[in-house]
Amino acid sequence: MSIVLLALVALGVLIGVGVVVFYNRLVGQRNAIADAWSGIDVQLTRRADLVPNLVAVVKAYQVHERDTLEAVTSARAAARAAKGPAEAGEAERVLEGSVTSLLAVSEAYPDLKADESFRQLQTELTTLEENISFARRYYNAVVRKFNTTQQTFPIVLLARPLGFREAEYFQADRDAKSVPDARL
Repeated sequence: MSIVLLALVALGVLIGVGVVVFYNRLVGQRNAIADAWSGIDVQLTRRADLVPNLVAVVKAYQVHERDTLEAVTSARAAARAAKGPAEAGEAERVLEGSVTSLLAVSEAYPDLKADESFRQLQTELTTLEENISFARRYYNAVVRKFNTTQQTFPIVLLARPLGFREAEYFQADRDAKSVPDARL
């Protein structure tokens, strides 16, 4: 009788240790997602802070492109207000499109393309776009690992009851095949 009781206690301890190990793994991965998202957020904030400077330089060279400037300003505000990866992804897609339009407008202004401030802003924007792309890939890889871990047996039996939910991916513009070239 005592052997059966000892076996049940040992099994209970083993299950308890397993639950703790699985829980700690999920917490670690959830924290990695938060860390990866903060990396994206830093890059998106840097880009949003760069946009007003870009608008100001372009505005100094032309006055006929008011709609383009307003679209960029509006898209920047929406991107800053976005909450969560899904909403931020859509807002950033719109901002990226409006910034691309703004850069295309510069083609009509040769003096603007030659302006040192404008060229420096374009270089910074290109670098930021690359950094955002890298951060997005890292974030999505961490999310994939977290979501996969939750879907594997036996963790799938514990994840939901312990309060874990699938994380959202940060989606890029589906039409974008590469980083936009801001060096016109």
